[in-house]
Amino acid sequence: METTELIRYRRALKRKNYSAHTLKNYMNILGQFSRWLSVPLSEVTRKEIGLYVDDLIRKRRRPKTMTCHLQTIRLFFDYLINEQGQSMLNPVTRISLRLPQPLPRHLKDDQVSRLFAVIKDLRDRAMFMLMLRCGLRVQEVAQLTVDALEYQRRQIFVFKGKGGRDRVVYMSEDARSALLAYLEKRPSKARALFLVQKGPMRGKPLSVRGIQKRIEYYARKSDLNVSCHRLRHTMATQLLNADADLATIQDLLGHGQITTTQRYCRVANLKVQRDYYKAMEVVLQRTQAQEVDDDEGEESMDLHGDAQ
Repeated sequence: METTELIRYRRALKRKNYSAHTLKNYMNILGQFSRWLSVPLSEVTRKEIGLYVDDLIRKRRRPKTMTCHLQTIRLFFDYLINEQGQSMLNPVTRISLRLPQPLPRHLKDDQVSRLFAVIKDLRDRAMFMLMLRCGLRVQEVAQLTVDALEYQRRQIFVFKGKGGRDRVVYMSEDARSALLAYLEKRPSKARALFLVQKGPMRGKPLSVRGIQKRIEYYARKSDLNVSCHRLRHTMATQLLNADADLATIQDLLGHGQITTTQRYCRVANLKVQRDYYKAMEVVLQRTQAQEVDDDEGEESMDLHGDAQ
């Protein structure tokens, strides 16, 4: 059961327009932390935080998960101090866990072909094509509505994406065709775009977990290591390899910071390779021009010497 402080905090986050997904994650973490505590919140110090991290380590939580816990707890104590006026120091002053920084993994062109060769269902094909061509997150696909689509301009309006940000993404011709093919066969007039097709929940909006289960099914069928987010990574890498501007990719993906998008520079080897050879051509041309100038200078000196 939530404490009074957690109930108030939930309300405060709702007023700040946090998504339902974020609220659920925050409350789960804070609920776990409050149940673990043996002292009142006002008496929590860095000692308790250290012991809590030790407990997470014993439970074999990943570094990324532990960092998420610490960030959530720090924000909660910021709220207690700054908005509730509690007289205490924030026990989570800094987060010093070293996190691995794996490269974003993407599918190669032949793997993309292999995956979509086994996706025959029109709904599923449209869903995953939107992730691959428009860079949509799985949560954004689950929340899409029919009125967010603008076919003539080949645009999709993404309302309240990650961080509560709205943005516009664009449809490639194959993504648009897949979407139209699905809508022609879609019997419902429901507002939600992607719906459950079988069972007692038929006609209801397809959940995030429902979409993830479908990609897991196709991953097994195609014998590929693929996820919803990997399709999004693939789109970003393909655009970068096609020389799209980094700021453009940031805008399309809805990244709050350019540093997030820059991670793809470490994977887009084709662009790096082209940039290297292009720059190296300039370097070699300058070097050769300098060598010619030096040779001409030496010849000029030799001629003057002979004349004397």
